[in-house]
Amino acid sequence: MSWAFNKKKITATLIVILAIIYSFAQPMDNIASKQKVWKKLIVPTSLIAVGLIAIDEDNFVSRFHVLEERQENFSGFSSRLDDYFQYAAIVVAYGLEIAGIKGKNNAIEKSILLLKSELLMTAIVFTLKNTTNVQRPDGSSYNSFPSGHTAQAFVAATFLHKEYGSKSIWYSIGGYTMATAIGTFRVINNRHWISDVLVDAGIGILSTELVYVTHQYKCTNQK
Repeated sequence: MSWAFNKKKITATLIVILAIIYSFAQPMDNIASKQKVWKKLIVPTSLIAVGLIAIDEDNFVSRFHVLEERQENFSGFSSRLDDYFQYAAIVVAYGLEIAGIKGKNNAIEKSILLLKSELLMTAIVFTLKNTTNVQRPDGSSYNSFPSGHTAQAFVAATFLHKEYGSKSIWYSIGGYTMATAIGTFRVINNRHWISDVLVDAGIGILSTELVYVTHQYKCTNQK
């Protein structure tokens, strides 16, 4: 299967996903609420767009150029840290809860929000992996696009940011730094193309943001 054909399938699938996302915002009858939703989508949709640009060979962020740099500088690199630290921000969030540092929502509410974010992200990633059939850069399989590890890491980072970012910006910085490191590890481990990682970073953030703006809140720790 040619990459050009894969690109068409990827783009079509993402258009469908974005259409579904758009439908999430439409029931909101408050114009200010809609504007707030779309502002939150700027960063993740930009990451997805850059990821799609990176699919092509002839541009400044080409996945092939990044692969060449990886082969030149990290050809012998291998680590399993990304298998475990993709959940680090979630561990931090619940660790803070256990330590008595309350987040935006109580433990039950935040768990529901996390579960819904995970389900939405998983549905998107599973659909893309099983419809695009992109070969991994190491040639091991045809489920490279997108990067599930990266999506998980960015769901976790956004979850930590939403719950504790208002307490201290360092929680947000720490979460997103860890998520970025996971995405980087997926590339230098030769398990994913840079395009896989960029798109799934966007998907991870997008999934969590959407859940937080559409969730029917029962109670929170903050008024």
